[in-house]
Amino acid sequence: MAQSFLGQKRLRKYYGKIREVLEMPNLIEVQKSSYELFLSSGDQPIPMDGEGIKGVFQSVFPIKDFNETSVLEFVSYDLEKPKYDVEECQQRDMTYSGPLKVTLRLIVFDVDE
Repeated sequence: MAQSFLGQKRLRKYYGKIREVLEMPNLIEVQKSSYELFLSSGDQPIPMDGEGIKGVFQSVFPIKDFNETSVLEFVSYDLEKPKYDVEECQQRDMTYSGPLKVTLRLIVFDVDE
C-alpha cells in the first residue's frame, strides 16, 4: 500500500491493487432463482408452506369481516402464459406479463339476530 504525505499532513492511502478476497457471485442467477421460486406454479415442484406466491396468499387469507359473519378464503391460483413473447413485447413497447387467476371462497354465516 503506497502512502504519501501532502503539504498539510493529510495521509493518503492507495487501495488500487487490493487482492480479490472472494469470488463475485453470479448476481443475475441469484435473482432468477428467487423469481422462479416465488412464481413456482402447479406444474413445478410445490414450494414449502410459507414460500413463494402461495405463501403470500396464505399469510393474507382468510379475511374476516368486522362482525365475523363472513370469511373470504384462498383456494388456489393459476399463473397463465403471457399473451405475447418477450421480443414482441419489446417491439410493441409493452410490459411482459401474464394473467394471475386466483380462486377464492366466500363463506357467509347465517346469524340469527
